[in-house]
Amino acid sequence: MSNRSSLIVLLLATTALTGTAAAQEPSVRLDQLSVEGTAPGPAVGSGGGGNVSGGDGDTAATSGGGGGPSGITGYVARVATAATKANTPLIEAPQSVSVVTREQLNDRNVQTFADAVAYVPGAISARSGFDPRFDQIFIRGFDVLTNQGIYRDGLRVIGSGFAYPKTEPYGLEAVTILRGPASGLYGLGSPGGILDATSKRPVFVPFGEVQFQAGNFDRFQGNFDVGGPVSGSDGTMAYRLTGVRREAGTFIGLGTNNDMLNIAPAFTWKPSADTTFTFLSEFQITNTPASTFFFNDPGFRVSNYYMGDPRFAGLDQTQYRVGYAFEHKFTPDLIFRQNFRHYGLFLSAKYTDILSINDERTIGTRDSGYQRNGLVQQTLDNQLEARFATGPIAHTVVGGVDYARYSLTTRFGAGFVPDLNLVTRNYGQQFIATPTLGPSSRQTQDQIGVYLQDQAKFGDFILTLNGRHDWVSQDNLATPDSAVSRQDNTAFTGRVGLGYVLAPGIVPYASYATTFTPQVGLDRNGQAFKPATGDQIEAGVKYLIPGTNIQAAFAGFDITQSSILVPDATNISFQTAAGAVRSKGFEAEATANIAPGTNLTIAYTHVDIRFVNSTSFAGESLNGNRVSGIPADTYASFLTYAFPPSSPLRGLQIGGGIRFIGTSFADDQNTVRNTAVTLYDALIAYDFAALDPKYKGFRAQINAYNIFDRNYTTCSFGFCNYNQPATVIGSLIYRW
Repeated sequence: MSNRSSLIVLLLATTALTGTAAAQEPSVRLDQLSVEGTAPGPAVGSGGGGNVSGGDGDTAATSGGGGGPSGITGYVARVATAATKANTPLIEAPQSVSVVTREQLNDRNVQTFADAVAYVPGAISARSGFDPRFDQIFIRGFDVLTNQGIYRDGLRVIGSGFAYPKTEPYGLEAVTILRGPASGLYGLGSPGGILDATSKRPVFVPFGEVQFQAGNFDRFQGNFDVGGPVSGSDGTMAYRLTGVRREAGTFIGLGTNNDMLNIAPAFTWKPSADTTFTFLSEFQITNTPASTFFFNDPGFRVSNYYMGDPRFAGLDQTQYRVGYAFEHKFTPDLIFRQNFRHYGLFLSAKYTDILSINDERTIGTRDSGYQRNGLVQQTLDNQLEARFATGPIAHTVVGGVDYARYSLTTRFGAGFVPDLNLVTRNYGQQFIATPTLGPSSRQTQDQIGVYLQDQAKFGDFILTLNGRHDWVSQDNLATPDSAVSRQDNTAFTGRVGLGYVLAPGIVPYASYATTFTPQVGLDRNGQAFKPATGDQIEAGVKYLIPGTNIQAAFAGFDITQSSILVPDATNISFQTAAGAVRSKGFEAEATANIAPGTNLTIAYTHVDIRFVNSTSFAGESLNGNRVSGIPADTYASFLTYAFPPSSPLRGLQIGGGIRFIGTSFADDQNTVRNTAVTLYDALIAYDFAALDPKYKGFRAQINAYNIFDRNYTTCSFGFCNYNQPATVIGSLIYRW
């Protein structure tokens, strides 16, 4: 463990909230199914966009790693698997964990994976402004996209270069955010944490949902989600089919699109209470602008000259995945699981850039780029979970072997295009030749990891220990005629965490965890870069108010990532693995389900992330500087209120959110700051069953984001871009 000042961790004052129990009815509808998929839900007209889930293992879903969160009521989840690869109550996990449930995704009508974490502590998106191309999210100041910290059903979603699979949030049951290093269970990755997206899975209850959505920027979208038991299977088979079709523009205009087609079939076979096999698949096509940026004037000012061109501005991405989740219980205390997935992605991107503008601001000189990427990956995780006791100590042991492989092929071409007339802005009026693609380059990576974890409970103490050893090899082929450059890395990582049940529902804890990330390339001596390594100290307290669906958490953290790439002082044409970044701060979170359709989530984060022993490519020292684009303070809260059945306004649900994004630096030299901004979101919905029972299942909903149309820019790495303006989406929903 590195020598660092200890973190002062105190439990902030906890506000007790009370709620009334909901009346329940025997009928089952899509928005009323509980986590188990069999229990009835709130009464008609109680409001809320509920969820279907199989997260407890008593339905189609597996119960351990990859099975997703469970114990869900409204926005509150009591159990998650991401922190331990086993069903562990959130208050017992020795790291910060947040869960975004399906009901919260529904209420906010989340449209992108990055927006799913908008109200989660420690997580930010839009560091580069509006950019629908990638699911780029930062946790505790660290990028989880490029550091391979995004997971689907417990398996890593691998991306590289320009090719990253995108996640459609309508196809998700929940999103779990584990903050801090997770290499002790998952292998290489971001020191900031991981995001695990849980796919919608079959349940053994018939259900259905169709939606039609329309909004500004010519947005039209249709969603459907249907499933249930397979007829004639005697309750051993179930299916689910989810799909989305969207045609939309963007605020950029000029023919820029944000279109998508997604269809996700899933099938479960459960021949006995002890064995479950779930097939998961998806096919998706997206079309977004390949460039979303505007030309920057000196002084970190964003002009209104869009750098793209509608004649040459599309990023077309086709991706698919097929896989399965298998679980067999030899006994209630001995369970084997195997999760597998194959991903394929094919991408074509064409874009233009404005290189310079003349002094009269009449002509913009431009160039173009064209690339084609192919990415295939396979991930496999074998797990064995055992529960036993040694004297007074109760153990939950998870051990496993996993394997991940990806292969990326890239071809790129560049050229010059006709100048842009900035007076007439003749976008799309000139022919732009497609550049000739250069030779293909290929990058492959194989990873094998062996891990073991023990959660030991003795008295009021909860001790979590895990360790993992990884072997990672990577081959790089710059051109078909060049020699293969091979790089091999091994690493041992782990975590130790200790919690203590101070009182019912109150668990203070402390943990230490390590991480590593391989780095591609050679130094000036022709030696492969050693992996970037990181460690974290975290301490905090978690509180689940007994007898309620109200929970809160506070955590302090101190993360150092070492051996990151910086320019070599002896030869700036090369890099060396000698830099470091340190992130420290604290987070507070509260989530409550007060009544059906009435939920509250609050999140506050303070992050101080700075360079240590680092220099810029211009040779300037960055020591002590803050990393650009990462706000020091963020606050977010979202509240919904559903009028009770006894109210004259029954059936009506209202809600709103506040997102405060504090100041950050626009460049790593810390010369200019981004200004703080406060954004407001709103929700209003109505369940028509409150008018007449014959309208049961019909719901109208309007969501508005950035409702006061705050026009602001975000700068990072010295480049600035616009953010999304006010957006309104109306939805007509029918559930049965």
